[in-house]
Amino acid sequence: MKKYIILTVTFLVSFIGISQDKHKEVNALLEKIVSEKKVMGVVAAYSVDGKTVAIAAAGYANKKTKQQFTTETQLRMGSIAKPMTALAVMQLVEQGSLDLDAPIQTYIPEYPKHSKTQITTRHLLSHTSGIGGYKDGRESNTTKNYPTLYDALSLFKDRALLFEPGTQYSYTTYGYTVLGVIIERVSGLTFEAYMQKNIWDKAGMTKTGVDKFGVKMENKSELYSRNNGRGKAKKAKENNLSNRIPAGGFYTTAEDMLKFGNGVLNNVFVKESTLNLMRQHHSLEKENNAYGFGWFLYAKKPNEGAIIGHPGGQTGSTSFLFIVPSKKSVSIILANTSRAQSSVDPVANELLKLSLNYSENK
Repeated sequence: MKKYIILTVTFLVSFIGISQDKHKEVNALLEKIVSEKKVMGVVAAYSVDGKTVAIAAAGYANKKTKQQFTTETQLRMGSIAKPMTALAVMQLVEQGSLDLDAPIQTYIPEYPKHSKTQITTRHLLSHTSGIGGYKDGRESNTTKNYPTLYDALSLFKDRALLFEPGTQYSYTTYGYTVLGVIIERVSGLTFEAYMQKNIWDKAGMTKTGVDKFGVKMENKSELYSRNNGRGKAKKAKENNLSNRIPAGGFYTTAEDMLKFGNGVLNNVFVKESTLNLMRQHHSLEKENNAYGFGWFLYAKKPNEGAIIGHPGGQTGSTSFLFIVPSKKSVSIILANTSRAQSSVDPVANELLKLSLNYSENK
């Protein structure tokens, strides 16, 4: 009995040592970009088989007050919201409540029709609808508030399409705003209520929600940015995300993002067959980092969809999520500084490698 106890204790000490080494490894990556003043604050983590292998944070959540950035700090996730919204849409498809190929006027009758091909939910999910993006920087950095998602449609719904739906690929945030309205019309819930009940609650994500303009939260980071991606991180002016909530209007934590990734892997949100459909190339001619339904596909043919994920970039946020279904691995990095892709993306790639190496050698 004593021998068993000694062996158990020895194993636990060894495991704790390995875990500490992994935490330090990630922390070193983060401390480097903070010390170079490329980001003000940042958190990163990865998990394998549902277990958090490493998580670390560095820098400031609020430089002025010297509030440290921790693994509990809440911050914007940027466009990582899109796969969450896409999963919500596909839940309704699974239920038979939503037809991917029906014109969107089936669900939003008053949405303007176009002369030839009508936009479908499939087009919106895959960025092949022809709906354009932000008209200019002022539109992206607006402080205007839209009380409802339907109100936000007025910003772009009457604009000319960039191309005939289904004929080209053009990444657009506004297409996902339309998806949010469709979710509301089909489910009978507000978009926020639907996401809370069917995505965040299902994954046990207790620190994720809709980012609301001017609302202060005790543990939420301030917003920072770099000038044109150069120079030091400085305080940024808050913008209003009410025109893009389904596409990039959520706040979260690293731990919640691991819960989300593992929810995807464990079919918490949709069936495996549905996820497989979302991992297929739906973005037409786009070859490098093709797009499925809400996911970028980060492996080349014939293995597109072997690695899925999404980057994010908006005022006060640069982020990257990777999920590798075959390895059951999830990696996430979230920085409170915009225009920092050149510093954050290499760390995201290194996190992916670390998670895959751990998966191979565990």
